[in-house]
Amino acid sequence: MKRVVLSLITAAVLIATPAMAEKKVDMKTSSTVPAAEGRAILEHDRNKNVQVTLEVRHLAKPQSLAPAKDTYVVWIQPEGQEANNVGVLRVNDELKGDFRTTTPYKKFDLFVTAEDSPTVSSPSGTEIMRQQLEDK
Repeated sequence: MKRVVLSLITAAVLIATPAMAEKKVDMKTSSTVPAAEGRAILEHDRNKNVQVTLEVRHLAKPQSLAPAKDTYVVWIQPEGQEANNVGVLRVNDELKGDFRTTTPYKKFDLFVTAEDSPTVSSPSGTEIMRQQLEDK
């Protein structure tokens, strides 16, 4: 009986434990925004996709850049493929921001550019930060 209970508890713990523990990776920032700091946090969702959270601090608003831009766009570029616009990174008055997305890719570059429009289909503005990420 004890073995059955122990087996059930072990199974419950394994089911409740995510496949990938949270992984934090610092972003490499460009000299355009020398004070900026960024961190990518990777986790799995229920479908084994990678949940990506990008947190930034000390990032100037895009209108403060030279030349001024309208917005920051977040990109995911799978290895050997074109970059995909996955959304806008908003920065508050305290120069902090965060962005969340989900991707099926296991190895990809995550990067941010300053753009004139949030709907650009390919990166054309100044690259602000970048990091290659891999789900192992």
